[in-house]
Amino acid sequence: MNGTFLYNIGIQLYKVGVLLAAAAGNAKARLWLKGRRNWQQKMRTELAHKEDIVWIHAASLGEFEQGRPVLEAIRKEYPGAWIVLTFFSPSGYEVRKDYPVADHIYYLPLDTKRNAWEFVEIVQPRLAIFIKYEFWYNYLTVLHERNIPVLLISGIFRPDQIFFKFYGGMFRRLLQQLTYIFVQNRESLELLANIGVTHAVLSGDTRFDRVWALRKEAPQLVQIKDFIAGRKAVIAGSTWEADEKLLATWWVQHNDNQRCLIIAPHEIHEAHIQHLLELFPGATRFTEGKWQSSVLIIDNIGMLSYLYRYARVSYVGGGFGKDGIHNILEPATYGKPVVFGPVFHKYPEAAALLATGGGISIAGQDELNRQLELLLEDDVVCTQKGKQASQYVEDNKGVTDRIIYYIQVKRFLTIE
Repeated sequence: MNGTFLYNIGIQLYKVGVLLAAAAGNAKARLWLKGRRNWQQKMRTELAHKEDIVWIHAASLGEFEQGRPVLEAIRKEYPGAWIVLTFFSPSGYEVRKDYPVADHIYYLPLDTKRNAWEFVEIVQPRLAIFIKYEFWYNYLTVLHERNIPVLLISGIFRPDQIFFKFYGGMFRRLLQQLTYIFVQNRESLELLANIGVTHAVLSGDTRFDRVWALRKEAPQLVQIKDFIAGRKAVIAGSTWEADEKLLATWWVQHNDNQRCLIIAPHEIHEAHIQHLLELFPGATRFTEGKWQSSVLIIDNIGMLSYLYRYARVSYVGGGFGKDGIHNILEPATYGKPVVFGPVFHKYPEAAALLATGGGISIAGQDELNRQLELLLEDDVVCTQKGKQASQYVEDNKGVTDRIIYYIQVKRFLTIE
């Protein structure tokens, strides 16, 4: 029984799992299925007679934001190209389905042999770009068979991934088939070299370009400024329950009329918002528009990357879960000290930010209390760490230019 057969069986089992979840009432699963209905007919109609198509794929919202600088640079450098953007997850598609820079935005059909062949036949991309990961075997195989160049940007590799296991041969072959791989760190480059993948370069992470652009484009959030009203604001983003419990305990012990707390949780469904309102008695939610409280719960998606601008201290959640922290570069770009939990081993930027002094990792309640009090009360320390955070982002931007230069040199697209 070969690996390809097992992979395709796994894909079908994944679909069965989604169907069962949807039948059980899972909203995300239902969106996943609904968004893929009649995709062939829709795409054949919308993409008919269009040439010079660039296909850019992002797993979800985070990967989209990571690759967004490259997408927007392609739009600027190649105005005659058509950009097709796909998402695998509803959490990406539903938020960015009206993103104006892409010409067409779709859910990526499930990675079956037939879907992959039909999708590539309909789109006929001149260039395909995958962001960070999402190594869909059938899609990448069809692209290779049709001699369509494929780039992986902001790639990151770790020793525990399947490529580096004795049984990962079919996925190692996928890496060999990619046209070029742009990786985030030296460890990734060395891991690839150890398995004979040499068509790769250490370019860095395109997220640095994205978050650096936030400094210029971030809109003024008047309601947030009114809520803060001169107080010292701790802004906690992408929080999970473990983060919120720590913050609640700190807040009970240390709140006063000179401080305020804004929480933008990772999950904004109604049950979780109600849980937060119970955890922080007297808190108000953003959509209520009442600012008498000292704790504000953000109950919408899309504000967080702009919200950090108003922090004195930022806290990024996820660091007490198995998957690790969320985006620490967004608050860093604004020159805010960044506090996060102990699980960050998958994120090299976290270790680097710690080394510069702009990041602070905490292991539990006592450290959280101590670090927040230090940053809130000591202006010199807070300012210094904020400058170190911002400098780290500035020192690492410019990745997009390297990728676009490669595309230009290889003449993958037509310049008009």
